[in-house]
Amino acid sequence: MKPQQNYAVLSCQECLNGAGLSFKFSMAFQPIVDIQNRCVFAYEALVRGTQDEHAAWILSQVNESNRYRFDQAIRVKAIELASSLHISTRLSINFLPNAVYRPETCIRATLEAAKTYHFPIEQLIFEITEGENIEDKAHLVSIIQEYKRQGFKTAIDDFGAGYSGLNLLAEFQPDLIKLDLALVRNIHQDKVKQAILHGIMIVCQEVGIDIIAEGIETKEELDFFAQSGIRYVQGFYFAKPEFEKLPVPRFAF
Repeated sequence: MKPQQNYAVLSCQECLNGAGLSFKFSMAFQPIVDIQNRCVFAYEALVRGTQDEHAAWILSQVNESNRYRFDQAIRVKAIELASSLHISTRLSINFLPNAVYRPETCIRATLEAAKTYHFPIEQLIFEITEGENIEDKAHLVSIIQEYKRQGFKTAIDDFGAGYSGLNLLAEFQPDLIKLDLALVRNIHQDKVKQAILHGIMIVCQEVGIDIIAEGIETKEELDFFAQSGIRYVQGFYFAKPEFEKLPVPRFAF
């Protein structure tokens, strides 16, 4: 028998106090760079242990019984830290769609946190990974629609990692997609990857979706995406995530 989720509506303060979870966590931040304007477009909040343990250590403790509370708590923690660090760009937060039972209800703590910490809701981006097993795609569509109605931006992370690929965009259209690392790595040397990217760019241009090339590690990869017209990029080439700090990306390119 599956453990039962506790879907009690949580307040911002309850989330900051741990949301009833048996473990504690914090965040690291990594910039998403606008290479056209040579500035930071957004900072992605990446969950970490309180001693900077990797995300996998935290996520291994998330299960069906605590997924909802964890999803609520990471949003509030990310906004609280972003405010304390004086982030003036967009803030990108990963969310767990299978933890969202009713979008309009589950978003209350997020809205409360944004108000409490004076963080503009129009600067929030919520990312869903394509690799996650989505139990109900119609439900995901309703989440995307509600988030857009509230003024949030939405993104599909790891785009191309799953088997659905472009079919996802036929069902819902996020504001952004983040290309999967496997597609990005050494793309300047791979004609097949280049052809796939070309197809993705055509579709995204037609429906008004911006692309982020994630996981860039070399100047050759960066140069290829820049020449292809991709504006937003992320990866170790610019800055590694820093625990509870905002890394300054390199703009020497």
